[in-house]
Amino acid sequence: MFERIKNFFRKAGASVGMVDSLQNITDHPKINMDSSEYNRIQAAFNRFENKWSKVSYINSQGVKKERDYISLNMDKLVAETMTGLVFNEECQINIGNEQSQDKLKDAQDYINHVFEHNDFKKNFSRYLEPMFATGGLVVRPYYDPNTKEIEFSWALANAFYPLRNNTGAISEGAIASVTTKTENDKTVYYTLLEFHEWQDGQYRITNELYRSEMKTTVGVKVPLSTLYEGLQETSVITGLSRPNFSYLKPAGFNNLNPYSPLGLGLCDNSIGTIRQINDTFDQFNWEIKMGQRKVIVSDHFLRNEINELGDGSLTNKQVFDDESNVFVGLKMDMDDMSIKDITHDIRTEQYISAINHFFKTLETQTKLSVGTFSFDGKSVKTATEVVSENSATFRTRNNHLTEIEKFIKGLIISVLELAQGTITTEGKALYSGNIPDFEDIGIDFDDGVFTDKNALLDYYGKARTFGLIPDVEIMQRIFDIPEEKAREWIQEITNQSLQRNPEVQQTTAEMSLLGEEE
Repeated sequence: MFERIKNFFRKAGASVGMVDSLQNITDHPKINMDSSEYNRIQAAFNRFENKWSKVSYINSQGVKKERDYISLNMDKLVAETMTGLVFNEECQINIGNEQSQDKLKDAQDYINHVFEHNDFKKNFSRYLEPMFATGGLVVRPYYDPNTKEIEFSWALANAFYPLRNNTGAISEGAIASVTTKTENDKTVYYTLLEFHEWQDGQYRITNELYRSEMKTTVGVKVPLSTLYEGLQETSVITGLSRPNFSYLKPAGFNNLNPYSPLGLGLCDNSIGTIRQINDTFDQFNWEIKMGQRKVIVSDHFLRNEINELGDGSLTNKQVFDDESNVFVGLKMDMDDMSIKDITHDIRTEQYISAINHFFKTLETQTKLSVGTFSFDGKSVKTATEVVSENSATFRTRNNHLTEIEKFIKGLIISVLELAQGTITTEGKALYSGNIPDFEDIGIDFDDGVFTDKNALLDYYGKARTFGLIPDVEIMQRIFDIPEEKAREWIQEITNQSLQRNPEVQQTTAEMSLLGEEE
């Protein structure tokens, strides 16, 4: 009862401006972002989640009907393809070079521990897909007093709101998280807004909580203790050189909103082509389902029959299936029972050709190599490797890797700075070592998907001929083996080569005979 009274006064206060109330997050005075950007992001999420409106059609009785829309979900397929090309769990993170490796060993060990604890590689691979589809991803490290560890909080494109950006780098932002709760048999939506700002050289995190009984509105501001016990309204973190979050977006310029710091999904410039592919695939499936069979019958067959029941009431009975659009009625005599099948063959070749044509357009728009996608009428096939370093996919991949590399490096520094400034109950910092520079961090992405062994052999064979690279290094790079194993192989190859040499064989035989004579 008391909670109901409090909610009543909150609503009343919000209506007259006495209590902070938000319709949308972009209405907040601190957030200066165009709401159309988040409408675009939501549309990208709908396509990624394969949410489409139903298709309306008129059946044979002239009644408007609806059916599900069947799509190929190319937004997900393109994002999934790029995700598999740019990152996998074989990626290695190395902190420190020959000069700084000793002083940064603690940093390497601590980052290995934090990333392993958060299962970073697996989670990052999973979150990359919606990032490529919708245009953004944020990771924020924070200290959890329960686990006494640095944990990672992930936020997708629709939950991040830049507050300030400089030359493309976002230095301040707000992160939104929504929690649902049942109160008095009603579903209530709580939105926590976490503002990350620089004030007078200090890094401040401000928390605000909003409550709404409608999913479409943010609602009225309520005390943090309503949902989060112990969460402070404001906290200050010292010793940071960069924001306590790392933001990642796909490579490329946001041409749909040139003044926005937010990224675009891979297919945001290909919506028309996506629709053409899906429409063609949908029509193909509908033609297969219905057979596109057309039968001309007397319009008397399609009329409703009014039957009188024993109690005097009437029933409306349709002669043919209500779902069918097969029969076409023509005016004929009542006793004309002729039926004419005017069915045409299913246009399989035409549909497959059209889909493959639109695929080529999509590949051009998303900067992927021709042939990345192909449709054989049964399934969609994706290219699993690109063997030419001059291919469009390889160049596009490299552009995305540049963004991903900056993202991971920024996250590493944020983790170390946060750990260095976090004092545990024992009075010690989580991390007390040195903080590396961006140049001290190396990200070794696994390029196995692009490896053509024949091309590598030819390339390194020429380099060896001209004396440009040692044999041990060639062996390591081609077969991905340790240096010690490479040296063993080279020694074995040398021994085998000597044994097969005729001159060596003759010398060995002569030495053997000489030994017998002695």
